[in-house]
Amino acid sequence: MIGILSKVMNLSLIYATFRAATPIIFAALCASVTQQANILNIGTEGIMLVGAFFAVIVSYFTGSWIMGVLAAMLAGLVIAMIMAVGHIRYGADICGIGMGINMLALAVTKFLLQAMFGKNGSFSSPDIVTIPKVHIPFLDNIEVLNKIFNNWNLLEWVAILMIIVLYFAIYKTVWGLRLRAVGQFPEAAKTAAINVDAVKYRAMAISGLLGGLAGAHLSLGYSSQFVENMTSSRGFMGVAAMYFGGANPVKASLGCLLFGFADSVGARLQAYGLPSQFVLMMPYIVTILVLTISMATQMSINRKKQSSLLMAAGRHK
Repeated sequence: MIGILSKVMNLSLIYATFRAATPIIFAALCASVTQQANILNIGTEGIMLVGAFFAVIVSYFTGSWIMGVLAAMLAGLVIAMIMAVGHIRYGADICGIGMGINMLALAVTKFLLQAMFGKNGSFSSPDIVTIPKVHIPFLDNIEVLNKIFNNWNLLEWVAILMIIVLYFAIYKTVWGLRLRAVGQFPEAAKTAAINVDAVKYRAMAISGLLGGLAGAHLSLGYSSQFVENMTSSRGFMGVAAMYFGGANPVKASLGCLLFGFADSVGARLQAYGLPSQFVLMMPYIVTILVLTISMATQMSINRKKQSSLLMAAGRHK
C-alpha cells in the first residue's frame, strides 16, 4: 500500500493536478466575473462545450492553434451575449437561460459533428494543431523544478496570469468597484450615474471569452480531439468552485485544484485496480463536498452578521 502511494503521490502529481484543474479554473473565472455583477452563469458548461468544438474545427481547417483558440473565444462570446440579451434586455431568468444554453450546446455540437464529418461520438485527426508546450531550458538541470514547472501547456500559464489579472481588476480598479457595486447595490449604482446594464453586458462578454478559453484548453491542450459532451460537468464544477471562493478569483481557483487533485489521483489509482466507476465518481463527490462546505460557511457568516446587526440595534433603542 505504501509503495502504491509513493508512486501516486510524487512530484509529477503537482503538474497533473494543475493540468486537470486548468479548464475548471477558466470556468470558475468565467462564473466569478458574472457573479460579481449578481448574474449566476449556469451556462458556463455550454460556453465551454461550444468553445471546445470550434477550437478543434478551426484548428483542423486552418492548421493554426492560434486561430482555434480565437475561434473558441469568439464562440464563447457569442453564446454569452445571447444569454446577456435574454436576461438583461428581456428579463428572462438567468438560470433558465443557462440550462437552455447547456442543452443547446450539446445538441448543436453533436449535430455539427455529424453534418460536417459524418461522425458520432468523437472527432480526431493528425491535422488538428494543438496548443504548444512551454519548455524552459534552464530548468532541465534542476530535477525538482523541471518535473513541476517544465513543459506546461501555454494556456496553463495563461490561467495563472488570468487569476492575477482578474483579482487585480475586480478589487483594485474603478471597473471592479463599479462591477461589485452593480452586483451588490444596483439602485445605489444607478444614483451614482453608473450604467448598470452596460456593466453587466461587459461582465458577460468577459465571461464568454474566459469560457471559450476553458473549452479551447480542454480540446486543444488537455487533449487533441473533440468528444461529445467532453466538458463532463466541468462548467458546473467551475460554478461550484466560484461559490467555494465567494466569487474571488484566487479562492475559487484553489477550489478548482481540489477537483484537479481528485481527478489526477483517481486516474493514477485506476492503474492499480481501482474500479473505473469510482474514478469517474471522485470529481463529483468533491463537488458535493465543496458546495456543502461553502454553503455551510456562508450560512455561518450570515448568522454572525445577523446577530451583530440585532445586537447593534438593541444597543441603540
